[in-house]
Amino acid sequence: MPGSKSMNVLVRPNIRDAETAISEGILGKMVVLVAGRCRVQYVGRAKSNLEPGERILIIKADGSLLVHRSVGYEPVNWMPGGDVFYNVQAKEQTLQVRAQRKKPAETVNVMFDEIQLVVSLLLSDVGEFSLYASEEDMQRAILLKPDLLEEGFRPISYEKKVAPGFVDVYGEDKDGKFVVVEIKRKTAGKEAAMQLARYIEAVRGRTNREVRGILVAPGTGKDVLRTLAVLGLEYKHLDPRRCAETLTRVRTKKLADFLEES
Repeated sequence: MPGSKSMNVLVRPNIRDAETAISEGILGKMVVLVAGRCRVQYVGRAKSNLEPGERILIIKADGSLLVHRSVGYEPVNWMPGGDVFYNVQAKEQTLQVRAQRKKPAETVNVMFDEIQLVVSLLLSDVGEFSLYASEEDMQRAILLKPDLLEEGFRPISYEKKVAPGFVDVYGEDKDGKFVVVEIKRKTAGKEAAMQLARYIEAVRGRTNREVRGILVAPGTGKDVLRTLAVLGLEYKHLDPRRCAETLTRVRTKKLADFLEES
């Protein structure tokens, strides 16, 4: 059915109408969604061929392209936005959507032999995005990128059981000293410092090597730094948002690795 200037919806359109709607949506820098049966070919850093199946194609206002299956949150094929050239062409009973960019040179061809839905939307989005991470996310980020704690840190284990409880991250610094890490997502209080001290005492009872204790948090409460100093412990400022960004980059890298291995 026809829509307004900010939205157009076509249900089970013929190939020619779909070609026109998709082309106009891309030209108008709208978000274009196409649902139907398609096959996908990728040529670039690697080569891949996706056999026919019912999928969702999304083309965003910045030119980025994503092909999604009916399950899973990651696209099976994708192309970043930016300097992307699109060619939409109907040939007999097939609609080809071709996305191409020069640097790096790569092409995604999406070929539909059946189209169930075409939607184009002119969306406005100026909301600020804030990333938040749980203590578990902060722990995972440190394990994946130990330099978040300090240069040369090498994790050995996590959730290590000691008499008072479980150590969040257990490792070794560049000088070979054991390091016990206690992580707090919010402002750390004196109890966190005392908890870390109990862990340190338990670990020291098991080894003759020097042991460091580091409290990791986005901030500390009143007199916590003084308490840590008296106990011979350290504090490391770490913003949960930085940990969330680290995990996001890791997931994005996995997508790139998938394309190169396809």
